[in-house]
Amino acid sequence: MGVTTELMGESNTPAPRNRSVTGAVDPADTTEVRRAREWRRFGAWLEEMEAGGVAVNVGSFLGGTTVRRYAMGMREGRPTGAELDTMLAVTRRAMEDGALGVATALIYPPGAYAGTDELASIAGVVARHGGVYISHIRSESSGLLEALGEAIEIGRRSRAPVEIYHLKAAGVDHWRLQPRAVGLIERARQEGIDVQAAMYPYTAASTSLQACLPPWASADGLLSQNLRDPTVRPRLVAEMMAPPEGWENWCALSTPEGAMMVGLSRSYNQRLVGKTLADLAEMTGKPWAEAVLDLLVDEGNVGMVYFAMSEANVRTLLAQPWMKFGSDSGVWDPDVATGMTHPRGYGTYTRILGTYVREEGVLTLEDAIRKMTWAVADRVGLRERGLIREGFFADLVVFDPETIAERASFTDPHRLSEGVVHLFVNGQGVIREGRETGARPGRFLRGPGAGG
Repeated sequence: MGVTTELMGESNTPAPRNRSVTGAVDPADTTEVRRAREWRRFGAWLEEMEAGGVAVNVGSFLGGTTVRRYAMGMREGRPTGAELDTMLAVTRRAMEDGALGVATALIYPPGAYAGTDELASIAGVVARHGGVYISHIRSESSGLLEALGEAIEIGRRSRAPVEIYHLKAAGVDHWRLQPRAVGLIERARQEGIDVQAAMYPYTAASTSLQACLPPWASADGLLSQNLRDPTVRPRLVAEMMAPPEGWENWCALSTPEGAMMVGLSRSYNQRLVGKTLADLAEMTGKPWAEAVLDLLVDEGNVGMVYFAMSEANVRTLLAQPWMKFGSDSGVWDPDVATGMTHPRGYGTYTRILGTYVREEGVLTLEDAIRKMTWAVADRVGLRERGLIREGFFADLVVFDPETIAERASFTDPHRLSEGVVHLFVNGQGVIREGRETGARPGRFLRGPGAGG
């Protein structure tokens, strides 16, 4: 779909590693043993990727959850002075190694355990190295405004630019909050706080089934035990089925009828792919929350698609001048991919250009391109990229604006988009006449603090 650069790092990154991050490593797994030894620096995994050959450029934020786990493991609570010092040192070293900033995901444990003071201190290190604090904020539903307020406060204290990951108002009861969220961002910007956001153009989110569990269930690494404990399960079921207080329950936000299972590992569970949690409850004869706990015991985790957003809200956000676009997806190879996934991994950019630009006129072609290219590169400090200008790196996409379109869907997701003719990365053709060339010219793109 025309991607020349992949930016990673939301919540977790493969490095830096220590025992608190990785846990015990199987001595028989020689690759993991080597990585546990060599990936102690943030940039080591990206350097290895570049050395091995990669078609597109790669860069990454430092995962905020990785920072916390490095110092505290899966423990809840505030860090000690020594633990906070460790977090700040890890952040500083990663910024010097090329991290674009720190990326938090505050609905997932143990990232959810981090407090505002801790995050502001970490963001201060990011700011001093020219990076960005980017966050999947603490709530995208009933607590949306408060969560945005926290992110803005972190920016105010730290002086770091603040970016909101995949801004949205989730759950039909909360759609009305989106105009107020936009207003909150606008007011902060008028006050001189650098707040912007990114989004994907869909009314469904995608994350794991564990996103339906209260964060305390994972504390101290005891999730598996808690799922099996007959004295704990009733509390889990009660909290999952009650209106959430202080945490984000994606099963409730989408409703069981709107929560679709797409990623299951066991062969006998493949019959559930494409089914909803309401279907699961009917098939098992149990309340949906009990059926979810049983499935998590069996599978460990399950990939999900959650239908929870408003199409009208999507259109409104697309047109905001401070909005940028990102897929929020990993990479798939359609030649070998099985099962189902969210179509954003195949169609984010082509959907915007085909549906919202050409067909509906929600935004202009020029504005859409800006929000996919220069606005992103400039935001994260990638110089000499994102524009067609003499002396810049030739990361270029040639597409047909009359035919470009998403072909993936929620029921048939592994379909390549149409309309991308050529794609060049660092001046080399990666796609020509719509076909992959085999070239691997991608580079590790370091942030502005590298080498500092």
